[in-house]
Amino acid sequence: MRPMVPMVVMALLASAPVAFIACGKSGQEQQSEATRKSADEPQKGAEGTARGLVDPVSVKELIALLPAPAGWQRERPTGERLTAPVHFADAMVRLMKGDATVTAKITDSALNQVLVEPLTILMASHHERGSSREYEKAVTVGDAPGFEKWDSKTKSGNLTVMVNKRFIVEIDGSGIDDPKVLHEILDKIDLGKLADLK
Repeated sequence: MRPMVPMVVMALLASAPVAFIACGKSGQEQQSEATRKSADEPQKGAEGTARGLVDPVSVKELIALLPAPAGWQRERPTGERLTAPVHFADAMVRLMKGDATVTAKITDSALNQVLVEPLTILMASHHERGSSREYEKAVTVGDAPGFEKWDSKTKSGNLTVMVNKRFIVEIDGSGIDDPKVLHEILDKIDLGKLADLK
């Protein structure tokens, strides 16, 4: 199975050309632009910045929601939180049972559209592709829209859902016999409590 590439990383790579173009400006142009943006954008308040961003929740809060299913060996969870240059926080844990390995990750996009747009586009397009061996399709888990992938030959799959248009939950598995395993692990995460985080 290909290594899991977090959506945050993909989104950052997608925005890299924009950063490169900005670097090509002279120092005076950059300073002038920064001053102009500072004057145009209102100060951050309880509702976030003019771009709709909010402070990401703490890593501790995300770790508390990571799954700990019975019968699985659970490694120590890890996480990180950034407020510049990109707002986000995430936490992840790896679970193992026999030949199966599942990684569960929760990302707080802090309402940053750069991070949520790739998944939003997939869900909105109702993309679906399949064969006798593998499939990709849009799904809904409870009230959470998402996307699911499965390959029976490699026994690997991914289930990603978006909660409250802000939190991205990714369940990535390899060496599993059935994609139901991904849903079983996701069921161990309280999506309602996640949606209420601020």
